[in-house]
Amino acid sequence: MVAIGAGGRADGRTEERTPLGGFVSRRPDLGFSFFFFSPMARFPPFAKPGVGSVLPSGTLYYRPRPRERYAHTMSDPPPPSSAESVPPGQEPAYRVAVVVNGRAKNVTAEVISTLDRILEGSDLFVSRRLEDARDIARTLVVRGYQTVLTGGGDGTFTVMVTEVVREARRKNAPLPRFGLLKLGTGNALAWVVGARDLEGGELGADIRRLSEEAGSRPMRLIETEGVISPFCGFGADARMLADYGRVKSRFGSTPLKRIGAGLPGYALAAFTRTLPKIAFSHMTRCRAVNQGGEAYRIGPRGSPSGRPIPNGEVLYDGPMRLCALSTIPYYGYGFRMFPYSEDRPNRMQLRITTISPPEFVRHLREIWDGTYENPKVLFDYWVEGVALEFDPPAPFQIGGDARGDRARVTVKLSETPIELVDFYAPPRSESPSAPE
Repeated sequence: MVAIGAGGRADGRTEERTPLGGFVSRRPDLGFSFFFFSPMARFPPFAKPGVGSVLPSGTLYYRPRPRERYAHTMSDPPPPSSAESVPPGQEPAYRVAVVVNGRAKNVTAEVISTLDRILEGSDLFVSRRLEDARDIARTLVVRGYQTVLTGGGDGTFTVMVTEVVREARRKNAPLPRFGLLKLGTGNALAWVVGARDLEGGELGADIRRLSEEAGSRPMRLIETEGVISPFCGFGADARMLADYGRVKSRFGSTPLKRIGAGLPGYALAAFTRTLPKIAFSHMTRCRAVNQGGEAYRIGPRGSPSGRPIPNGEVLYDGPMRLCALSTIPYYGYGFRMFPYSEDRPNRMQLRITTISPPEFVRHLREIWDGTYENPKVLFDYWVEGVALEFDPPAPFQIGGDARGDRARVTVKLSETPIELVDFYAPPRSESPSAPE
């Protein structure tokens, strides 16, 4: 990195402008530097040098291990490996990387600064673009981190798992464990693994537990269009995500912006936009064909119903308002959308429903708790793979991120299981399978 301009401060800090239009803020008092990438000519008022301020354009922060104190951006050569920077015999026994989505709801300058204080012996990456995620994934695989913790929502987890698995497959390298910090919107996985609310002041506790080798468990995820995720959906849920984006954008620059974000924003989007549109529109026709091992229709209380359904046979052919698949029970905020998803470890739950908006509202509590049963409007299956066709094309989301409309999609269980950090599980040292 070559500086083309520099300015000094009375406290010893220096700011150097780079050819990329960014700045390096050097902090002699703290012994490290931060890189800010921005087309702005000067720091904006909210950008505090030496603190992890989030700027409005492609920003990547990198916080190296204590022996690697210098700024790193994706335009620079990669930092040296731990073997190059740490004397032999002093390599860290356990390495944790934290990848944070700079656009996530709860990722603020204060959060990044807090992470920097907590992550002694670990590495922090902050990404704001998909391109950043790909470059970070390459670094994570090459360096061989044992655990990668994502900070953001389900979409952040989906992107990083996809990119790391893709890179590990390409290099035939081992996968790290994956974990989650609850910093985004929704956070379905947080309900599964016990990640705590940031507002509860548990961010430090979560990371400290990781550094003490928190327990983990194997998990199969779904895979479609090259993306690996806990869940995906077509129809009403994807439509509501798009509506939520519009509500959030509309309220974002007003004094009511808190109403348009998070759970209140989802509720506002659902009751003022999504449900009225669904009520006055025709249902999409859905055809689902088994594309894996034997599938099973799920009956009352999660019991198998009828004969096994072989590969190539039609599972469902009819109208739908929502079609979704998952290997975890929850959507965000504890919404138990897939109550039978964990009953068969080698299958995912496929749920197709024709439920009407009035019926949905009337039984919202049971639907939310996962106890609602009505075989006239709910069609549940355990499947290993399924080919889906929609007429007309249906809105599509994966991992909570809207992806446009789809007419045909094949969804399968990912061939690559991951190891998921689970805060409900005992530490590895207490696990029955742990070595003596």
